[in-house]
Amino acid sequence: MSAGAALGGHVAARLDLAKVDTPAYVTDLGALEDNLKLLASVMERAGVTIILALKGFAQWATFPLVKRYLKGTTASSIAEARLGREEFGGEVHAYAPAWSDDDLREVVTLVDHLVLNSPNQWRRARPIVEAARAAGHVVSCGLRVNHEHQEVEVALYDPAGPCSRLGTTRANLRPEDLDGLDGLHFHTLCQLGPDALDRALTAFEAKFGEFIDQMKWVNFGGGHHITRPDYDTDYLVSLLTAFKARHPGVAVYLEPGEAVALGTGVLVASVLDVFDNGMPLAILDTSATAHMPDVLEMPYRPVIVGAGEPNEKAITYRLGGLTCLAGDVIGDYSFDRPLAIGDKLVFLDMAHYTMVKNTMFNGVRLPDIATHDPATGEVHVSRRFGYHDYRDRLS
Repeated sequence: MSAGAALGGHVAARLDLAKVDTPAYVTDLGALEDNLKLLASVMERAGVTIILALKGFAQWATFPLVKRYLKGTTASSIAEARLGREEFGGEVHAYAPAWSDDDLREVVTLVDHLVLNSPNQWRRARPIVEAARAAGHVVSCGLRVNHEHQEVEVALYDPAGPCSRLGTTRANLRPEDLDGLDGLHFHTLCQLGPDALDRALTAFEAKFGEFIDQMKWVNFGGGHHITRPDYDTDYLVSLLTAFKARHPGVAVYLEPGEAVALGTGVLVASVLDVFDNGMPLAILDTSATAHMPDVLEMPYRPVIVGAGEPNEKAITYRLGGLTCLAGDVIGDYSFDRPLAIGDKLVFLDMAHYTMVKNTMFNGVRLPDIATHDPATGEVHVSRRFGYHDYRDRLS
């Protein structure tokens, strides 16, 4: 796949690498706004609410732009909920597989919607929620359900697999368990299209349809790849409007994270060393395990501008990170000419699930966090990391 055809190729094409110190995540504000406009169009056409899942994208320097289009955020922890409340505003939703009592007392002061994972969690949370309401906090609570319908091929990312800890199955739900709850939440998808949602909705209504019209809202979770170029938004809108017609008066939420930032950012890295050990090797000032962990976890092979598949171009290198982990290898890529120390490489589609998942393993410095304004060509670094960021995580 050429860089131009790859997600975010246009972002890299208009970025002046001379203005980027490496390593750096750079999010293009123009590409981000294009995604947001598409999501806003879906909301308007379907009459639903789309919020940003912070687990996928939490670059809060971009929130002034994002909140012009989306209605709020959804969190999976106290820290994410607080970030949503303090830096984004709008609606704040939260879900976690379990909450401690201390976390519940705090989260109910931050959120508008709180989703519990099981009836047992709701029973524990209910007195805390009611105390918060008595103190003036408005909190709508729901239950995450598991309709046991699988669409995700990678087990690590499949929330509906066998013995999943995520959500309550129909066999473990009694009607009285829903007393006091306003909503149902399910999450089935990961990087999937509307056809997968169609099948998931069928399974959801088959298992839990008797309860839907008792609710004020239903949340379809994330994993909707709405901004992918081949995603059929007309199909999505038809699904959403048909569901709303079947269940009038029930509000519908979607909470994508990746779709918000898909194709909007790059990771720029530099070559630190080149040598040979059975094949040409290049060490970069970035890391698969520390800076782009999904390369190893998913796993997948990121696209690099100007690089090809192994042996496609004149010379093939194995690109490695700068940690001491033996498996810190990004992959094998071919280039038209030999790499030299100081060359900059641009990894595409690196805004989502990078900044939110990276680590400082080995004390390796995290990449800068920056934005690019295509109207002016300027690159603005909003965060640069150093020794104290590493030290202060530890004690």
